[in-house]
Parts: sequence; C-alpha cells; structure tokens
Amino acid sequence: VYQVFESVARKYDVMNDSMSLGIHRVWKDVLLHKMNPSPGTLLLDVAGGTGDIAFRFINYVRSVRERQLRRKLKHHQNLSWQEIADSYQEEAIKPLGDSQVVVCDINTEMLKVGRQKAEHLGYSEGLSWVVGNAEELPFGDEKFDVYTVAFGIRNVTHIDLALQEAYRVLKPGGRFLCLEFSQVTNPVLSRLYDLYSFQIIPVLGEIIAGDWKSYQYLVESIRRFPPQEEFKEMIEDAGFLKVDYQNLTSGIVAIHSGFKL
Repeated sequence: VYQVFESVARKYDVMNDSMSLGIHRVWKDVLLHKMNPSPGTLLLDVAGGTGDIAFRFINYVRSVRERQLRRKLKHHQNLSWQEIADSYQEEAIKPLGDSQVVVCDINTEMLKVGRQKAEHLGYSEGLSWVVGNAEELPFGDEKFDVYTVAFGIRNVTHIDLALQEAYRVLKPGGRFLCLEFSQVTNPVLSRLYDLYSFQIIPVLGEIIAGDWKSYQYLVESIRRFPPQEEFKEMIEDAGFLKVDYQNLTSGIVAIHSGFKL
C-alpha cells in the first residue's frame, strides 16, 4: 500500500478529479459542513497527506470567525473606533482563533505534496504535518476534538486498530468522521459503476499517472471495504456512540459519524 501511494502521490489530485469527474470536491465539502467546526477546534486528519480536508477546515473556520466579527460589530453600535480597530487587529493576527489541524499520514511522499500545496496556496498558520501510522498514532490520549479520515481507512491493514486509535486520541465529546467509498444502493448504477471502475479507472491511471497497477489496486480495495451497516458496527465496537452514516451519490461514498461520549 505504501508503494502504491508513493507512486501516485504526484498525480493524486489530478487522478481524483479525473476518476470522480470532480465530484470528490463536493463530497469533501459535505464532510466539512457535517463537521461544522467552530474556532478553537483541534482537528486530526489521518491519511490526509495532500491537505484537501485540512485546507477546507482552515477556510471554514476563517469564514466562521469573519461572520462572528461582523455580528459583534453589528450588534455593538456604540463601540469606539479603538475597540473596532482592536477587533480587526485580533482577527488579522489570529484568523483561526486557537484552531489547529494536524495532518497525519504514513506516506512521506504524500505529505511532501501536501506541504508544497500549502506553501503554494498560502496556508501556514494552524497547520502541521506529522508522519504516523493510523494503527499506532504518535499522539497522547484525549488530544483532539475531531478525527477525520477521507478515502484512507480502507487502505489500513487492521481497520479495528485504526478505529481504536481514533477513539483513544479524541477528547470526551470528540467526534469521529470518515468519508469513504461504500456500497452503491441502486442496482442499475451499481452495474455501471463496476464497469467504470474496472474498465476505465485503470486506463486513466495508465494515461495520466503512468501506473495501471496502482489504480487497479485502488478499485479492488474499494470492493473489499465493508458495506455501510457492517462498518457502522465496527465503529460501535471501537466504543463510539450515536454512530450513523449518510450516503452520497447513491452510496458510492458514505460519511460515517460517531462520538466519544
């Protein structure tokens, strides 16, 4: 698995757009809206090497902070010029409040791509990159408010261990969110999806990334991943409560959510 992602890292974003016709961006936006992070949230994004979830998190928190500032100024008409100036200065100094996102990925090449994207896009504050295994996270107990993993958990060797680690590093009241390929609910779409997955995606991998085998593996890993209800039970077995899931695009992907209570 490590070699697969080391091989595809450079073309990962281009292939995601090509394979999903860009819909993966919408799925990730839905994940962030479901998370609905507030300023001060500490997020651990596992297997998020190229930064897609991290950058969305930063944008989301920034927009929340800006709305809060506008509401504050709107509802306090008697603020002095100095108080207004101080508010804007605080926003300029700490646009994320105390929010932080830690991107943890086992693959150094994926993290390298993510860092380069962050530098190019101007993301620096509130963002850190850590090499780590989802089955044995390099963090202490009860450190994070939210744990996310997007299109990564199906590539973990022991999913149960990764879920236990997610539970361990979350604070009481913390939330687990997983965006992953799942089981298509529409029979007709399912047949078309299988045809596309096995006949088209490896060809795209060869044309765009020069790597047929890696994308053949990725397609096969999707089919081996547990369906929605089975994965829900695995999350519950790890200790999470109020576990549910939301199918997107007829179950091509699903967002599973649970809480450490």
